[in-house]
Amino acid sequence: MKNAVHFGAGNIGRGFIGSLFSQSGYHVTFVDIADEIINQLNEEKSYKVKTAADQVEVTDIHNVSGLNNMKQEEEVIAAIGTADFVTTAIGPNILPRIAPLIAKGIAERVKKSEQPLYVIACENQISATDILKDHILTHLDEEAKASLSDKVFFFNSAVDRIVPIQDNKGSLDVLVEAYYEWVVETDRDIPEVKGMTIVPELAPFIERKLFTVNTGHAVTAYFGYLAGKETIDQALNDEEIYSQVKATLKETGAYLVERYGLDEGEHQQYIEKIIGRFKNPYLKDGVTRVGRSPLRKLGHEDRLIRPALEASKLGLSYGNLAKAIAAALLFDSNEDPEAVELQEKLAENGVLGVLEEVSKLDESSELAKEVARQYDEMKK
Repeated sequence: MKNAVHFGAGNIGRGFIGSLFSQSGYHVTFVDIADEIINQLNEEKSYKVKTAADQVEVTDIHNVSGLNNMKQEEEVIAAIGTADFVTTAIGPNILPRIAPLIAKGIAERVKKSEQPLYVIACENQISATDILKDHILTHLDEEAKASLSDKVFFFNSAVDRIVPIQDNKGSLDVLVEAYYEWVVETDRDIPEVKGMTIVPELAPFIERKLFTVNTGHAVTAYFGYLAGKETIDQALNDEEIYSQVKATLKETGAYLVERYGLDEGEHQQYIEKIIGRFKNPYLKDGVTRVGRSPLRKLGHEDRLIRPALEASKLGLSYGNLAKAIAAALLFDSNEDPEAVELQEKLAENGVLGVLEEVSKLDESSELAKEVARQYDEMKK
């Protein structure tokens, strides 16, 4: 039996990576701290993945079980010992927390097995697996590190599937959009997984995805929130917001075309396809869900700051990105702890202080000053 250990048993884990492993003939062990989901996985051993579309497709997912990493550490270590893959979909900020346990599993495994193990962090973060690997290595002794060669392999990846917040009402079933993309960077021959695309260089794929899908999603959410819209599709039905999103993605697209030599016409088609996905009314994706965690989304390497910085370096336009960053700064949802913290930081340090602390932007930079100008204009 082929085995995969997946950290994160939420809707994304079950509705995307976990389901692909199951459909490829793997037993999937989900690792999470949510007792209710873990117990349900062990009792029912199956669930359904349904597509949000006119013609709903239903996929039965079997061969699954669950472990609680807080209460069943030894069992998780044992599962890693027999796994072909260890994957994550838990959020980049949680990677340091699970690294010690994965390190214990790897340390025990390399003592007993010569079988290769493939570790892939499936997060909305550039080089997420490298980040996870660095944290894992800090918890391995020199002997264990020396044993990793030709036994444990770490691959970066780009993932793309919209899985909205949903009221599962005690069910493990998950609603997802039909479209998905999972691109993994490696030049090795690895076991086949349904839906996984192997490429020798990931950078063009992950930046195209992050600075089109993630940037576009965030921009729609922040402007939609400011306009009082409840869902992403409602926001895009507003002509002003729709035009703002297109203008912002035109700027990220100009950077991507310049940086990676993408075909401009093909990339424009990609943008249109992405916006079409956002407009799917069956997803009912809330602007507060998509906009949540603004401190992370305003990070130096993330979906708003990074493309704006890169565009400015190349002498390209970034005015709409600056406006989107300003909109993110105005996201003050009381339901989101990061949004509350962001507003506290703004009250204490002002826009330029926040951009320096959170986004690592020099207060004297043209980008920071343009964001501050746009913020003041929008505040009025």
